[in-house]
This record gives sequence, C-alpha cells and structure tokens, in this order.
Amino acid sequence: MALSQRKKSFSNSLRRDIRISFSLPLITTPCVILCFMRTLCLSFSPKSLSPLKQNHCRHAGKNPRDKPNKFKELCQFPSTSLLNSAPVDSNDVIKQPSFEDEHQKSPLSLTLNELSEKLGGTGRATAVWDCLRAGIDPSLYYAQKFDGDATSSSPDEGISDHAVLDAWIHANSMKSSAETILSQRYELVSDPVDRALPMRRQGQGLGISAWNKLQSVMKNYDLTNNTQNMIQPASRDKIFTIEDSIASLSHMTVSPDGTTKLLLKMARDGLEVESVIIPWLDKGFSTLCVSSQVGCRQGCTFCATGRMGKLRSLTADEILVQVYYASKICRISNSVPGSTIQQGLGSVDNIVFMGMGEAADNAEAVLLATNTLVDRRMFGLAQSKVTISTVAPDPEAFATLGQAPAVLAWSVHAVDDSLRKQLVPTTKYSMEELRNGLVKALSSRSNKLRRTMLEIALMEGVNDSKRDAELLAEFAQSIMNDVPGSKIVVNLIPFNDIGHPTYRTPSIERVLEFQKLVVEHGSANGRGVLCYVRTTRGDEESAACGQLATKKKASNT
Repeated sequence: MALSQRKKSFSNSLRRDIRISFSLPLITTPCVILCFMRTLCLSFSPKSLSPLKQNHCRHAGKNPRDKPNKFKELCQFPSTSLLNSAPVDSNDVIKQPSFEDEHQKSPLSLTLNELSEKLGGTGRATAVWDCLRAGIDPSLYYAQKFDGDATSSSPDEGISDHAVLDAWIHANSMKSSAETILSQRYELVSDPVDRALPMRRQGQGLGISAWNKLQSVMKNYDLTNNTQNMIQPASRDKIFTIEDSIASLSHMTVSPDGTTKLLLKMARDGLEVESVIIPWLDKGFSTLCVSSQVGCRQGCTFCATGRMGKLRSLTADEILVQVYYASKICRISNSVPGSTIQQGLGSVDNIVFMGMGEAADNAEAVLLATNTLVDRRMFGLAQSKVTISTVAPDPEAFATLGQAPAVLAWSVHAVDDSLRKQLVPTTKYSMEELRNGLVKALSSRSNKLRRTMLEIALMEGVNDSKRDAELLAEFAQSIMNDVPGSKIVVNLIPFNDIGHPTYRTPSIERVLEFQKLVVEHGSANGRGVLCYVRTTRGDEESAACGQLATKKKASNT
C-alpha cells in the first residue's frame, strides 16, 4: 500500500511540474527543470526500493542510500566557490605510486608494438630503437634536434658518452685526456653519434610530440621503479635518461687481452652488478656476459657470486641496460685513437646469461629480456647467439627457460650425485631427475635450438679424474640418444681462483687429458661428443667465469 501511494504521489508531482512549466515565463524554465529533477530523485529514494532489492544491495557490499545521495548532489545548485574557481588540469595532479605498484617498463623492455602505441607510430618506435641498439640515449640525442644548432655536440655525446670515454681512457691507462680525444674525433668525423645510426636516420629528428611521449614513458618508469624519486619529485625541466632512471656506469676495468668488466649501479636502490665484454679481435665481434640477479642463492662453492647470497633479482630493463652500455662502450672504443686495444672491442654479437645470478630464479625477466634481444627490430641478435645458463634448481627449470628463443646451457660440474651435492649445496634433485627434465624440454624445441652445452668447472683433484670424464661422456650420450636431432657440447672451464682454501686450477695438460677422455669415450659409445676448453679471459681483473661479485652493496631490498 505504501509503495502504491508513493507512485501516486510521484505522478501528481510530475503533472504539477509540467503544468507549472507551461504557465511560467521562459526565464524560469531552468529552475523548473531542476525542480523536476529533484522530484525524480526523491521519488527513487531507498524507501521506494523493495525490501528484496535493498537486501541485494547490502549483500553486494553496497549502501542502498549511496546512489540517491549522488543524485541529490547533482540536483543541488553549484556553489559560488566552484563557479569562480579555475579549471583543474589533470596533468597537474600527479599520483605518487607506491613501490608495491606494478613496475612500469622503460623503452628497453617494452615490445615494439607497445612502444609504438605509446609514441604514436611504428616509425617513431623504430627511431628510438636505432639509438638504443647503438648505445645512444634517444631522449638526449633527439633533444639536440630541437636546438637548431648543427655545430653543437649532442647531449648524449656531451654527457653520457663523455663519461664512458673518460672511464675507457683511465681503464686503458691512456695519457690523452677525454677532452683531447673527443676533439680529435670531431676533427675526423663531423658527427660521430650520427654516424653510428643507420643512414636513413642520420640527421633526422623525432618530433617534439613523440619526444614528449618518450619522456612520459621514461618519467613513469622513473617514478614507479626508483624509491628515492618518490620522495624527491623531479623538476619540470629535467630530462629523464637511461643513466639516471635505470643504471649508470660505476666502474670499468680492462684486461691486457681487451676483456672489459663493467660495474653498473642500479638507479632503483644503488645495488651494483657486473657484466663482462669479451672481445674476439680476430673475428671482429664481442661476447657479452650478462647478470640476471644481484648475487645468487644457489651457493656454488667454487663461485664468488654464490658467496654473496641473493640480494634481489634484476628487472628486464636492468638486464637489457647491460647490453645498452656494452654497445655504447664498443662503439666508443672503436673511435678512440691510441687505445691499447688497437682494433677496438667489436660490436656485441653474442650474449650469454652466465654472469651473476641464476636465470631460473628470475625466469620472467630473463624471458622478457631474451625476446627483446632476438627481435630483429630491436637488438636483432640471432637466437643461436643468445645462451641462457642454469644450474637447474629443479627439473622444471629447463621447461621454463626453454620457452626463451635461445640456446640452453646446463652448469653440471659433476655427474656423480654426491660430488655435485658438494659443489652445488642447494641441489635437491638427482642428476637423473634433472636429466629427464632437460630431455623433456629439448624434445619440445625446434631442431635449431636442440644444441645444448654442459658446463664443467674443473678443479684439480676434485672433478677432473678419468672416471669423472667417462661419466660425463656417458651422460651426454644418454641425452642425445633420447632427443633426436640434439647436439651436446661439453664446455670445460678451468677453475678461476676466488681465494678458496682447497680448490686449485688444474694444469693445462690435465685439462687437455680430460678433454681427450671425454671425446674418446663418447665416440666409443655412440655419436661423438663435442668437447671444448674455454679460454680463460679477464682473470687479471677478476672478470673471468666464477669471479664476478660486487664488493660495494646497498641495503638488501
């Protein structure tokens, strides 16, 4: 009965408002309309809802009074203060994201389609990647194009490149100053940064609109990933760069053979990681060894990184920025006259995930970084030129990392279970269980990616006996027998000293004898097993395999 009376009251009010609207002058019409709206809102107050619908609202976690209150606010006249206030620009209100928010991506880890969408076109995204591939910061490089001064050096050359050039000079103990060499380069080449870009891109600008969008991407990354920048907001005229937002070059050392170790400081928290450029001067290219974590939790007893423990995993951007800096250093080294490395380092043509960290413990970032490395429009490496190494914490690690378009490598170190447990204390699975995991993963891969490396860190009197060699050859053969089209390559790594009290580097004669035993025993039992001895590079500067460890640490986050 109450509901029927309510509807009748609403009907009478409606007819009354309509009669008034026709009888009043035109100037009163807005007020009448507002009055009509008020009647409409009041008629649909919570009391007009049936008990069943009110119950439904409460069960859904809603207050049945919320919606009418909203309508009442709309029906009221605006206040004078609101009418006189200036309009609010949404861009002026910046939400400071918490560190728990999902991390934004920088242009390094965005897919080309994602970057194209953010910049407003594929051509713009390609222009940015032409810079990144050469180790040039696009934010700095394209900012120069707005100045209109063709004689001025690019900001990237004047800031980031200059710092890297100075580090290269000191690392090589060169007498010339950075300023002198830089001026010599400008005498030889009018614009060395432009020359590093494809011909179609030389002298081309990005456009102020696209540059602002690029800065917006970098700014969002900076705000969501770097905790200190949440506390200290950036100034309006700041240019957000790779160096300031992702990582900066903290230190660089160069061995006599050209092996170059980089120490990069992460902008996020100040933690440092190492990566190593290994030049092959006779081949004209370099291999880059990248890190996937700060430290490592696997605790291999022969590895300096294992002593650090795991501090944290790197993001895909922090992995890829190592490639960016390596490309920058290779480009600069090739243009410096008077260098002890006369032929320069050669461009990065091969990347191995064999630096600090366990790839399987940071699989998501490693997979994302690998896809960027092999995308022909981005870093453009061949899939066969990227290798992901894992100690295999569990059998599923191979399947997880096997999703990456790259070659797999397994840090075996010993086939005997008890000996491997001694060398890799975190081992929880038998070698047979891990082998089955590898076989399953390889069987689902294309024939081109069924080539796998088994890595052995050889230590005198520990794992370099005849029996160890025979077990290793049989183990490799069993994998090839179970995976058609597969190829196993054994990589022998003579132990690099890390100050261990008992581990010693075997003599070269002993290493070669071990290699001979693996090859002969493998050939006698089926298809031949390829076995190589890795040349020790960079051990003078603690840049060799197993020697990577950062000494300066920030707080563990």
